[in-house]
Amino acid sequence: MFPTHRPRRLRNHSQLRRMVRENSVTTSDLIYPLFAAPGSGFAKEVTSMPGVYQLSVDKIVEEAKEVYDLGIPAIILFGIPAEKDDEATGAWHDHGIVQQATTAVKEAVGDLLVIVDTCLCEYTSHGHCGYLDVGDLTGRVLNDPTLELLKKTAVSQAQAGADVIAPSGMMDGFVQAIRSGLDEGGFEDLPILSYAAKYASSYYGPFRDVAESAPQFGDRRTYQMDPANGQEALKEIELDMAEGADMLMVKPALSYMDIIWRVKQATHLPVAAYNVSGEYAMVKAAALNGWIDEERVVMETMTSFKRAGADLILTYHAKDIARWLG
Repeated sequence: MFPTHRPRRLRNHSQLRRMVRENSVTTSDLIYPLFAAPGSGFAKEVTSMPGVYQLSVDKIVEEAKEVYDLGIPAIILFGIPAEKDDEATGAWHDHGIVQQATTAVKEAVGDLLVIVDTCLCEYTSHGHCGYLDVGDLTGRVLNDPTLELLKKTAVSQAQAGADVIAPSGMMDGFVQAIRSGLDEGGFEDLPILSYAAKYASSYYGPFRDVAESAPQFGDRRTYQMDPANGQEALKEIELDMAEGADMLMVKPALSYMDIIWRVKQATHLPVAAYNVSGEYAMVKAAALNGWIDEERVVMETMTSFKRAGADLILTYHAKDIARWLG
């Protein structure tokens, strides 16, 4: 009881605050997303995401070297293919854009961890994450046939040198299918970071600009999760764990910190939070207008993800954070 107990005693000195701090952000927590595009010497900034670019493979390698020099341990690669089709050929072809970028980065910066997004929406002509139910304009994806495409994609990415496979399509059984494909291909030691609780969120808009992956019709609510649901996330992570996931992701992060917390309490696996494009764009827009202190807001947000239970953070702010941390 006051005056015996005065919590402010531990706040009076900056070094004391530092010593008793419960959560902190380090570069070891960070994963930086990169977007590989065809061509050479190509770098196109995304209007809705200042500081984020579509990059040709040679530029991806330059960026990877910078990321590694900043002390960030990992990148995650997304692809923008030259052509799209109903078979998502660019996702699983040996010479797909992500496969090319993966091999090039591993040859140039072997110690940098390359995580690959294993999904089909960037590569299909309709922008959905698999085979569509013909005539269904809601965007209903046929689950089981799509699993075979995801398996092919994961194995192709593994053969290109990927360090971690990260399936994001929210198909039922996708972890099991990919795990079996990897094991059969001799990649039994390759870990899977599953987008285990991925919501049908409005925060993805700018990502679809950079990845050029907006659905041509319908939406993704038949396979991504309803933002109103929390208990369902625990069911999803239980299934993914049973199927062989090594790490679990919650996406988005900012509006889903309760889900990050619940997932962390329900598993001993590492939990990743994806600080998505819309979250990034809002901070950037406010900072560019002088409405907020960008560094303080970003670091407060990252700390909140850690406080909620995230072990890893995928964020477009990663390079800035590494510089701020010095």
